[in-house]
Amino acid sequence: MAEGKIRRPRAETPKGFRDYFGAEVTERKAMLDAIAGVYHRYGFEALETSAVETVEALGKFLPDVDRPNEGVFAWQDEDEAWMALRYDLTAPLARVAAQYRNDLPSPYRRYAMGPVWRNEKPGPGRFRQFYQCDADTVGTGSVAADAEICAMLSDALEVVGIPRGDYVVKVNNRKVLNGVMEVAGVLDPSDATRFEAERGIVLRAIDKIDRLGDAGVRALLGEGRKDESGDFTKGAGLSSEQAEVVMGFVSAKRDSGAETVARLRELVGASALGAEGVNELETIAALLDAQGYGPDRIVLDPGVVRGLGYYTGPVFEAELTFEILDEKGRKRQFGSVAGGGRYDDLVKRFTGQAVPATGVSIGVDRLLAALQAKGRVAADTTGPVVVTVMDRDRMADYMSMVADLRNAGIRAEVYLGNPKNFGNQLKYADKRQSPVAVIQGSDEAARGVVVLKDLILGAKIAENATLEEWKDRPAQVETPRGDLVATVRKMLGQ
Repeated sequence: MAEGKIRRPRAETPKGFRDYFGAEVTERKAMLDAIAGVYHRYGFEALETSAVETVEALGKFLPDVDRPNEGVFAWQDEDEAWMALRYDLTAPLARVAAQYRNDLPSPYRRYAMGPVWRNEKPGPGRFRQFYQCDADTVGTGSVAADAEICAMLSDALEVVGIPRGDYVVKVNNRKVLNGVMEVAGVLDPSDATRFEAERGIVLRAIDKIDRLGDAGVRALLGEGRKDESGDFTKGAGLSSEQAEVVMGFVSAKRDSGAETVARLRELVGASALGAEGVNELETIAALLDAQGYGPDRIVLDPGVVRGLGYYTGPVFEAELTFEILDEKGRKRQFGSVAGGGRYDDLVKRFTGQAVPATGVSIGVDRLLAALQAKGRVAADTTGPVVVTVMDRDRMADYMSMVADLRNAGIRAEVYLGNPKNFGNQLKYADKRQSPVAVIQGSDEAARGVVVLKDLILGAKIAENATLEEWKDRPAQVETPRGDLVATVRKMLGQ
């Protein structure tokens, strides 16, 4: 570097992170506020925890000799304790439930919304910081809690603008799959560690059903599968008869919940654990039906396999069923925007006692993208009314106008840039997506009037060859200064 040359930092976001500007922030907040309203109505309490947890409390990621394992953003504190940014909202809940167990009501029903951080390789649409929106019930083993979460998720999707028919909440149960694996001979109820490797392969295999199809999954359940590149993945080593039992589980969905339950009973056979899972699904369906949540909103679907390795009982997933165009212009279904289930080992790490829990997490960015794709974002992203500055020495008059507008609940601002070029002021108002510009030069001031320019209407007129439909509503009006607020309100349609 040449002597005396200043090295300036590069103005760029770190890899895997992004910035959110006005409309994006407003739209996300409006969506989360609507969801929070549903959760609040169901009796859930808001919880905000620190973005930072001890690595020990996070649990999944423990420090090695030098630093914690990859996956979290972690550092060593001055007292040599490891700290990390939270990677989800569930780990902090586990810590809170254990730390305040003598003070919190039981069951404890909470919702939480906020950013989480993952130290993973970023990719298209995959960021290292993203928002989550969770709701959980801690401290009850009743499947009524699972049914309630499903109903609440359904209501949350509808309140943000996903109508019935454009989504479905699918419900499955890990216990049913365990029963099926018991029948298939890869689960021994008396020895949880036996066949553990095989069960792991089975779980990973059926989790890939959408990508690999029946043939690919069958290969992984058997001897293994060679992909297009020639790489071989070792299979679970199941016989064709054993594989048939597992495949029967994945495709057990029937036209009605009762028929699906009957098919699952056949598959779990004499497995007590499997029968328990089927009974839980039947109870959930009955509880939802009693509240008016029929198959047009929530269905039993054994095809829901994502996360089955983590959950201990019922699992659920919200899928959007409408089509969108991908980056290559092809039609595809939007897919999953939320998932959850029962995980009964939440607090056990801290207390040694099993504490049942169930919950759901909504993918905030995905749900917002879905609403934007369908043009259903409910947030008002209209910019402020801009009071332009014609005479520098009359700034007090302009500030008085903007105060009147703000006091009336109208979003407004005075142009605070260089007022010399009036055209630049209107360009600024356009860039701010301002609906109305307020103009008052010395001539208008002498007459006690202001000119109001309808910027939205003006843009529409500029786009159209004929002005016939706009004759009754000119793009610019003059009004007495005393009628400023009333006239702006009228122009805004308030």
